[in-house]
Amino acid sequence: RRWLGHDRPLPGFGHQLYPEGDPRATALLAAIDNNDETLRSLETAAIAATGAPANIDFALAVLTRGLGLPRDAPFQLFALGRSVGWAAHMVEQIVSGSIIRPRGRYEGLLT
Repeated sequence: RRWLGHDRPLPGFGHQLYPEGDPRATALLAAIDNNDETLRSLETAAIAATGAPANIDFALAVLTRGLGLPRDAPFQLFALGRSVGWAAHMVEQIVSGSIIRPRGRYEGLLT
C-alpha cells in the first residue's frame, strides 16, 4: 500500500506491452505448481489493489521460490530468455534478408 501510495507501478504486476495480461506469465504460472500460500495471497492482493495481472517477473519469482533456486535466478532466467529471443530474431533477419522490426531507428549522434 505504501509503494502504491507514491503512484509507482507495483513490480511484478502489469506490463506496458501487455495491458490485458502478460502471456508469458500466464503460460508459466499455468505450467508450475504454486502451492505457496504466501505468494498466492500476494498475487490476489496485488491484483485487487492495482487491477493489473501478474507479469513475467512475478512468474519467475514464483518459479524460483518453488524450485528453491538462488535469489538471483529470476534475473538470470529472464536474461537467458531474452538472449535466446535476440538470437532467434538475428537468424530470422538473416534468413529473410530484411529487418524484422524496421520501426526501431537510431536517432542519436553519429560518432
